[in-house]
Amino acid sequence: MNAVTLPWPPAACSPNARVHWSKKSRAARAYRAACHLLAKQAGMQTPKGEALLILEFVPPDKRRRDDDNLLAMFKAGRDGLADALGVDDSIFATQIRLSKETTKGGAVRVRIEALAEVA
Repeated sequence: MNAVTLPWPPAACSPNARVHWSKKSRAARAYRAACHLLAKQAGMQTPKGEALLILEFVPPDKRRRDDDNLLAMFKAGRDGLADALGVDDSIFATQIRLSKETTKGGAVRVRIEALAEVA
């Protein structure tokens, strides 16, 4: 199975963050690079054709979060994964889940599964 655990996205990448564009850009660039490196180190395999990107967000605390904001926060991470796999991220259909558990610092558990071809 194609799986890796990535760090929690930076707060500056949140659509709700009120930060200067340059701070957001630096945070997104660093997060994309980190996700790229971790996916490479995990030996993730490039899917054949379209793929299901399964994201499980394990938050750093019990605060309530919206899944649409989590997905937006993870955009740079998704781009980093695509970079590591050498694919365009348009091949991904995304499924997201917010875990009931928490972990120090937060994490994003990622799995990639090939989608069956429909004839």
